[in-house]
Amino acid sequence: MKVSGRKTGSALSHAPDNWHAIDWRRVERNVRGMQIRIAKATREGNWRRVKALQRMLTRTLSAKLYAVRRVTQNQGARTAGVDRELWDSPESRWLAVGRLKRHGYKPLPLRRVFIPKANGKERPLGIPTMRDRAMQALYLLGLEPVAESTSDPNSYGFRLNRSTADAMSQIFVVMARRSSAQWVLEADIKGCFDHINHKWLENHVPMDSVILRKWLKAGLIYKGQLQATEAGTPQGGIISPTLANVTLNGLERELIAHLGAKFGIGKAKKLKVNVVRYADDFVITGDSKEVLEQEVRPWIDAFLETRGLQLSEEKTRIVRIDEGFDFLGWNFRKYSGTLLIKPSRKNVQTFYRKVADTISGHKAVKQEELIRLLNPMLRGWAQYHSPVVAKQAYSRMESLVFYRLWRWSKRRHPNKNAEWVKRKYFHSIGNRHWVFAAPVVQEDGSKGLLELYQISGTDIRRHRKVKGEFNPFDPLWEQYSEQLRQDRMEYSMRYRKQWVALYKSQGGMCAHCGWALTNETSWHDHHLEYRMHGGTDSLSNRVLLHPDCHRQVHVGKLVVTKPAPSLH
Repeated sequence: MKVSGRKTGSALSHAPDNWHAIDWRRVERNVRGMQIRIAKATREGNWRRVKALQRMLTRTLSAKLYAVRRVTQNQGARTAGVDRELWDSPESRWLAVGRLKRHGYKPLPLRRVFIPKANGKERPLGIPTMRDRAMQALYLLGLEPVAESTSDPNSYGFRLNRSTADAMSQIFVVMARRSSAQWVLEADIKGCFDHINHKWLENHVPMDSVILRKWLKAGLIYKGQLQATEAGTPQGGIISPTLANVTLNGLERELIAHLGAKFGIGKAKKLKVNVVRYADDFVITGDSKEVLEQEVRPWIDAFLETRGLQLSEEKTRIVRIDEGFDFLGWNFRKYSGTLLIKPSRKNVQTFYRKVADTISGHKAVKQEELIRLLNPMLRGWAQYHSPVVAKQAYSRMESLVFYRLWRWSKRRHPNKNAEWVKRKYFHSIGNRHWVFAAPVVQEDGSKGLLELYQISGTDIRRHRKVKGEFNPFDPLWEQYSEQLRQDRMEYSMRYRKQWVALYKSQGGMCAHCGWALTNETSWHDHHLEYRMHGGTDSLSNRVLLHPDCHRQVHVGKLVVTKPAPSLH
């Protein structure tokens, strides 16, 4: 990869003088180097060194640049806090870096908003200001390596390269055999984010306790009134998921150790107790109902009580696997000894209601616009369930959506007969009939059809689970981490074949800075020769870049050349 034109800052020892002059590859290398050192000190139990390295990291220019980029590239970047300030220009981002200082720092209260939940209730969110988000992102850079190095092996929520599909796969591993545990404790923590004990967090979270206390006690503003925060970590803060994970770390390891100490290692294994956790939701398997009721449940209650938490009596239950249970949108149940995982009824109903509301709420829009609204929803839902037994659910959902779209089409033309409506809104494509599709003019000027995403055409593919002991900050896992990241990125892009081809040809790296492209960093599709200058849409004229790198290339009028083919 070569870049010509105005030079970007080649090293942070020669500090850049504006946002577009930042050498992001050097920034990422500096931050990752420090994080690897923090993780190593954590594994060695050298907590004094951990603290010193964290303090050093949060004072570096690289970490501050990285933190500002993270909070200005994520989905919440357009949502302001109580000061209504957004960092939506390169100039404001550059000025923001200089404001990330510990001395004299005082966070502003959170802005309280409510978003609807699937059950009809509302979830409270606390929106910090941009500066407070960036400070959280900065200190999270030092906390994440510690959290990853001390996490339970089967904790899968809000961790690098881990997902709900990994949690689902682990449940399959521990419950699929005929000799597997037959009972499950399906647990739900009552208002986890709202009730975590502040004193426990200050005493046990391995980070700057003064800064942490300021965030926890910042308060929130709702309807113009300032409210104190005496417990909990607000949903909406960038560091909150990691704080919740740190709070619940040990749930698996300490429970297994407790049973081993009480019954002996051999007998404890025969109890078939396994913990699978995703954020604050978890399930625990057991060989009998008595083991879960008399040994596991009391221990869990005591573990949570010290942290200011408790299980919800209404939502926590113990069931046999042949009765089935729901977890993360799936239903797990054994049928005649065979474990099948399907989309849960509640998940299907909630999604259908969302699609139906979208269709009925856009009665007057053009067909093309409705398809563009629906396609990301349909694709996202179908891909989420693609690792499980979902074909029947796909077909059912497709039928329900078709019925809604037929009503939408008929309503627009009450004086036309069914055959006319069909010809206008539904087409035959290949061997498929009744395809909801709209005529569009494509980029090359030719006419084509924009069709509704075909849910039933989604491939069912078994998920390859991440190894439980994987640590992204341990150099011994570097090769595994690279392969895992590339496999999962290619899988997430699988319905955009051109992006997959570009991603593979670049070895999963940005063609400008040479650093990894991930779902978190996002990417832009860049034309080497601009289309306004006659450039084509062919793959030979395109590369993938980080969003900031893309802006840097355009502002600096830099020339990016096509990377050499990857050997991977």
